[in-house]
Amino acid sequence: MTVTATPATASAPPPVSRLARWPVGIVAGLVAAVHLAVAWNPGWWFDEALMLAIGRHHLDWGSVDQPPLTPLIAALADLLAPGDVLVLRLPAVAATAASVVLAALIARELGGDARAQTLTAIGQATGIWTAVTGHWLTPYTLEPVTWLAVGWLLVRWWRVRDDRLLLALGVVVGVAAQTKFQALLLAAVLALSVAVLGPRELLRRPRLWAGAGIAVLVAAPTLVWQALHGWPQLRMGPIVASEAAALYGGRGGVVTGMLLSAGVVGLPLVLYGLVCLVRDPRLRDLRYLALTAVVLYAFFSITVGRPYYLVGLYGPLIAVGAVGLQRRREAGHRRGRWLAWPASVLAVAAAAAMVALSVTLAAPTVADRISAATTRAYAQLPPGQREHTAVMAESYISAAFLDVVPAEGTLPPVLSSNRSYGWFPPPSDDVDAVLYVGADADELRPWFADVRPVGDTGTEARLWLATGRQVSWGDFWPSLRHLDVG
Repeated sequence: MTVTATPATASAPPPVSRLARWPVGIVAGLVAAVHLAVAWNPGWWFDEALMLAIGRHHLDWGSVDQPPLTPLIAALADLLAPGDVLVLRLPAVAATAASVVLAALIARELGGDARAQTLTAIGQATGIWTAVTGHWLTPYTLEPVTWLAVGWLLVRWWRVRDDRLLLALGVVVGVAAQTKFQALLLAAVLALSVAVLGPRELLRRPRLWAGAGIAVLVAAPTLVWQALHGWPQLRMGPIVASEAAALYGGRGGVVTGMLLSAGVVGLPLVLYGLVCLVRDPRLRDLRYLALTAVVLYAFFSITVGRPYYLVGLYGPLIAVGAVGLQRRREAGHRRGRWLAWPASVLAVAAAAAMVALSVTLAAPTVADRISAATTRAYAQLPPGQREHTAVMAESYISAAFLDVVPAEGTLPPVLSSNRSYGWFPPPSDDVDAVLYVGADADELRPWFADVRPVGDTGTEARLWLATGRQVSWGDFWPSLRHLDVG
């Protein structure tokens, strides 16, 4: 027997079906197993190398373009098992599998039966972006589980009207903001959407505003860090937009990528979920979720964000779509009902291909070449000179690789003027030379008496030695800082 949820109107919430533990658990378990099967492969994705580098050498309440939670998790994993890529990735795999369960829980709150919950789990599990990044410890891997937790708390509040959930919502939003700053935009758009479409009684609940205060308190440390450093995160918008042409084919690639990232099963369910939210009167008080998704999609399309910026919203919309299909089935509509499961097979195949691709993307070839050439050149410096020579990279990507790939203690903490590295403290003035890794070393020429090539890395980057520093590091380092990678 299927129970369809409607919002609570009395002291007792309406009943729902049980969680489909076995099928949902199997999907989540398979997701974890597949990502664990590739997580042990050597090689770092550059953003997870950055998280580990920050965690090892520069852990603070914030950095230029990322809050501190992911670097903190990386630091803890590295403390437990230094340099172990599998241990580092365990939290990412756990978050990816948990997202599957949370999506199914949202379907359950909506009245979804075992089939709807299972279809929701499959849709969440086979998202294209999720398949690629689900085992990399990056902020954008951890972010979806926090957004799904926000969605589950809101949908559960809609069903049971328990205001304690709103306090938990504040905690989750705060943690999400410590993961990626887009959580603050999500919260703002959700609030505005509720104000426009309702249920406006939500905005009159004191515990919602108490939860908002909790969110601000949890997020405050990284916001204070941003304020003290001139809000560099706000300058990342144009940088992200400028990178879109090379990375995704421009605005068109971002616009389509935000849709295609949902996956073979996920995308149709997302779109049908939007239709259900608009047309189903039983979901009137959840229509703000559709408005939120549309507004954020438009915003990230106009500002040319990243294709994965909406991944955290797929799960709730997939759940609405899956439950909508259930209601069609219950109403006797048979047309197209057989499509879901063949589509699921295709979705699994596409996701498996993306998981395999992720191994290639994180292959250690380039990082190992840069690391080997740099450590060799650094070791060949005379001991007296080596003590006063810093290692610096043109891009934060090379800097992160050099901070995590070589054996501990082989190189000093690496410098770069790029992105987060540019806002880390410069070395002390007893460092008067730099072993530089980059296509050219022009940024150092005004500040050093001699800059000359000393080797190759087997990549586009060359090795340079800059000697004879002419002014204090503190006098010129701020002028080198830049956010673009070009």
